[in-house]
Amino acid sequence: MDIGELLDKLEETINQGRSVPFSDKVLVDGEKVLGVIDTIRDILPEEIKQANWIKEERNRILIDAQKEAELMLKETEEHIKRLVEENEITKRAYRQAEEIIENAKKNAREIRLGTKEYADNMLEELEKQLREYIELIEKNREEIRNLKS
Repeated sequence: MDIGELLDKLEETINQGRSVPFSDKVLVDGEKVLGVIDTIRDILPEEIKQANWIKEERNRILIDAQKEAELMLKETEEHIKRLVEENEITKRAYRQAEEIIENAKKNAREIRLGTKEYADNMLEELEKQLREYIELIEKNREEIRNLKS
C-alpha cells in the first residue's frame, strides 16, 4: 500500500464513523485509525527517502547537465576563436605574400633598370674607347700618308 491508499482508508474510516449529535465530531474506531497511522509512519520514511533521493538525483543531473553545457560552450568558444585566429593568420599570410611578391617585382624592376644602366654605361665607355682608337688609327694613318709623300 502507498500513502495515498492509506489516506483514503483513513478518510473512509472517518466517514464510516458515527456523528455526535449537535457537533461536527465523529466517533471512529480508534484501533482502525491508529493502525492506519502506524502503517503511514512505517511507509512514510521510505517514501521520504525516495523523494529525497529523487531530489538529490535531479539536482546531480542538473549540475552535470550545467557542467556539460558550460564545457560545450567553452569548447565552442575556443573553436570559434581558433577559426577566427586561423582566418586572421591566413589573411596575414596573404598580405605578407602580396608584400613579398610586390617587393620581388620592385627589386626585379630595379635590377632590370640597373642592368640597363650598367650596360649603357659600359657601352658608352666602350664607344669612347673605340672613338679614341679610331682617332688614333686615323691619326696613325694620316702620319703614314704623310710619310709617303
